[in-house]
Amino acid sequence: LPALGLAVALAALLPAACARRSQDLHCGACRALVDELEWEIAQVDPRKTIQMGSFRINPDGSQSVVEVPYARSETHLTDLLERVCEKMKEYGEKVDPSTHRKSYVRVISHDGTKMDLSGVKIDGDVTSSLKFACESIAEEYEDELIEFLSHEADNVKDRLCSKRTDLCDHALHIPHDEL
Repeated sequence: LPALGLAVALAALLPAACARRSQDLHCGACRALVDELEWEIAQVDPRKTIQMGSFRINPDGSQSVVEVPYARSETHLTDLLERVCEKMKEYGEKVDPSTHRKSYVRVISHDGTKMDLSGVKIDGDVTSSLKFACESIAEEYEDELIEFLSHEADNVKDRLCSKRTDLCDHALHIPHDEL
């Protein structure tokens, strides 16, 4: 009979552990997605513009076309969202030894500098899971991402991954003995 009690106790803990893994993955994917988008935006020449508006001729002969910075234009951001999750293959998984929480870190630097990869797991399962999570977040929150990034908002990571969504609010949902 004590074995049954143990089995029931373990079965009760299993969903929490799976949920936490999924929570870590989705939170990590969200944060990595925002990092990558912000890095890509920063690479665009600030002088580069794109024409937006109507190309129709107004009654007075003028056109309602405005030039806006390309880096934060909806056109550029939509294009970035199509391909940014490919960058997840440049990430690895790091497990905190005390909490066993997973986080995701870049394993290939943008500028070629050597990175400290001690304790980082790099494998195809990690990167494909991260890429899949990234794609689902990019699709589900496309409007929010474009809204925040088109206006050079501060703390986009926290605003999107924690406040606007529940992707990173895991600390609120964990029983205190696991914190």
